[in-house]
Amino acid sequence: MNNQSKGKLTKKIFSIKGMHCSSCAINIDGELEDTDGVIESNTSYAKQQTEVKFNEEKIADADIIGIIKKLGYTAVSIT
Repeated sequence: MNNQSKGKLTKKIFSIKGMHCSSCAINIDGELEDTDGVIESNTSYAKQQTEVKFNEEKIADADIIGIIKKLGYTAVSIT
């Protein structure tokens, strides 16, 4: 188990608005996965959502939403 995986892990789905193509989804995944505390991000352009596995002791829902917003999209937690 690596450092990122230690702690309270959770998986949440966020609805995203503003994606125009699959490259948008790739950009979101890249930015989230480069963030300390995020273990994995799986963004779907077709579903307009992302599923994020993260360490709740290092990052919160609001932080994830903020990262997505910084990229030019809107996001809300749906789980």
